Amino acid sequence: MSDSMVFTFGDPEPVLDGAIYDNLGIWLIDNGRYYNTPVPFAGLSRLLRANPYHGPAIEFKTMQIMRGFKPSRVLTRMAMNAATTDYNVFLNAFFQKSFNSFGEVVGLHHLPAINMRRMREPDTYCMLQVAGEFVAFQPGEVLHVKNYDVNQAIYGLPSYLGAIQSMLLNEDATLFRRKYYRNGAHMGYIFYSAGTMDDGDNKAIKEQIEGTKGIGNFRSMYINIPNGKEKEIQIIPVGDFSTKDELEKIKNLSRDDIIAAHRLPPAMAALIPTNTGGFGDIIKIDEVYQRNEIKPVQELLAEAVNEPLRSSDWIKFDPETGNQAE
Repeated sequence: MSDSMVFTFGDPEPVLDGAIYDNLGIWLIDNGRYYNTPVPFAGLSRLLRANPYHGPAIEFKTMQIMRGFKPSRVLTRMAMNAATTDYNVFLNAFFQKSFNSFGEVVGLHHLPAINMRRMREPDTYCMLQVAGEFVAFQPGEVLHVKNYDVNQAIYGLPSYLGAIQSMLLNEDATLFRRKYYRNGAHMGYIFYSAGTMDDGDNKAIKEQIEGTKGIGNFRSMYINIPNGKEKEIQIIPVGDFSTKDELEKIKNLSRDDIIAAHRLPPAMAALIPTNTGGFGDIIKIDEVYQRNEIKPVQELLAEAVNEPLRSSDWIKFDPETGNQAE
């Protein structure tokens, strides 16, 4: 008789073992020439495609902020839209200033935030290149728009970082389900036989069961045993992921975390209401969202962008066009 085996699983641990939060901070790198970012900007950009909610929420917020935007001869709508996207993703946006012969700013050009770094010297920035070098700008040539971070004053930091685990969990759940259906290499049942079958029948049944792996694996099988008795063949389920609601629970919980991290009302997140009453009056929800979430960001961006400009070149956001409540 074979020996019994008993084993247990360890305590739950974070997927990334806290690595993201353990390494928050900025340091001078590249021989002390510029500061690294608190979190990798390239990683934040990849998160946009990790699940169906995070990236669209960023895009939706950008469109809401751009409602009612009034460009000027100094800043185009296209440049402002790109900078607003950067701000929503990284909480940092960068513009290159163009000056006339009198030292006045006559143009603002978007610089991709993912490649921008603050240099050691105050008010001096550089843009990283593919080969590892960087292009350095003159002091005062770059306008840096960022939110406030309590830990450092070099870069802004997104508030949605707390939902990163939920974003990755949502992606992992979807990938697990896809692999489950594609490879079919899971134990869904035990095929139990108590009757007497010859070697040929056993071999045929074995080949049919092994053939259920892969694409198109959910198929039926016919077995005929002459003079067979009841329960000589039994199908004992072990676990069928396709008939349980674990995936739905994980997807819904992680989705709610992501939507909450973006402070986006469910009615405006393209979600299907599960209650009979729905989400309420969408017009009122939009007014509250515009007033509490969008308008403060518009005011911050307008103040930062207009600060180096002449008043005749200021940008603005039209409340009526933006449909904001006063």
